[in-house]
Amino acid sequence: MTALNHQEPDRVPFDLGSTGVTGIHIIAYQRLRKYLGLPEGTNKIYDPIQQLALVEEDVVQRLGIDTRPITRRLPPTSITEDSNSFSFYDDWYVQWQMPKDSGFYFDAVSFPLQYAETVEEVEKFSWPNFDEPERYKGLREELKAIVEQTGCIVVAQDICPGFSETAARLLGMEKFLTDLILNPKVICAVMDKIIENKKQYWQRMLTEGKGYIDIVQQGEDLGTQESLLMSPELYRKYIKPRQKELYAFIKKLAPVKIFFHSCGAIRELIPDFIEVGIDILNPIQLSAAGMNDTAGLKKEFGKYLTFWGGGIETQRILPYANPQTIKYEVRRRIEDLAPGGGFIFATVHNIQPEVPPENIVAMWEALQEYGRY
Repeated sequence: MTALNHQEPDRVPFDLGSTGVTGIHIIAYQRLRKYLGLPEGTNKIYDPIQQLALVEEDVVQRLGIDTRPITRRLPPTSITEDSNSFSFYDDWYVQWQMPKDSGFYFDAVSFPLQYAETVEEVEKFSWPNFDEPERYKGLREELKAIVEQTGCIVVAQDICPGFSETAARLLGMEKFLTDLILNPKVICAVMDKIIENKKQYWQRMLTEGKGYIDIVQQGEDLGTQESLLMSPELYRKYIKPRQKELYAFIKKLAPVKIFFHSCGAIRELIPDFIEVGIDILNPIQLSAAGMNDTAGLKKEFGKYLTFWGGGIETQRILPYANPQTIKYEVRRRIEDLAPGGGFIFATVHNIQPEVPPENIVAMWEALQEYGRY
């Protein structure tokens, strides 16, 4: 917590696997275990869409990971298959599908509100119930064990992405973006239902987890590689007020910090993020426009935000560079982001299946070498 309070700890904290945006694909995880000389693990996937591995305690101890997740309180995923693909429906009745022969992830293929044209149709939709006691069975005991046995930072994962991203899953991306202009009443109705669901979930989660949860994960991708996904005006009109309402609600329930994930070129919105109560920004997508200047980001926003991520670029460098280049990049980002605290080292988003284990270890070795204060 020292780093989160903008003070310098003895070393830069390290996260791998505490969130659905700082994780590792099951294929890369299996290779990493083998490379580290560890026995075959459980191969448990806790995020079926992204195929993220549950990072087991022997890996946590071996790498000195400082964070622990409390995963989404979701029912078991019932996956079906045919000759070509695997498929399942999530809590929101979105259908996800992954090809058998060539797939690394599940993609959304059907959207339950794609034909909704009125607020009444949105109201009639069978919205999930996140107030079911069964979802939270054993939660407090799980949290108590993590805190007492590890003393690590505990990150509680959200039930779904943010307002725009979850709305896009329900409506389909094309309809979401066009209705934002042409039929905003439907968009607002959907997002208001999403905030109801999120409040329901966090009321339960933070009541059951009182005293044990340090960080609440939120997020939605508001940027592309080159620009914002929507205009700043649209964000400020439709998304920002709902963020502010939700984050204030969460912080009244417990003294937690808000971890916010947004990929892309989102530098223009960072002052807005600070204004709505975001404490931690992730992933610092170094390859996106305006995001590579980590020294500048730290100078301008480091007083207000903890940077969680930005440790190494994952589109080109971590998968394809040699260990020497990887170590150089890690050192550079630590020098930019670590001074004064307010930095948790993590990769830019999840480690993908093609990343060689020796590159992951080179990254980790560089963190050990250069991450001391």
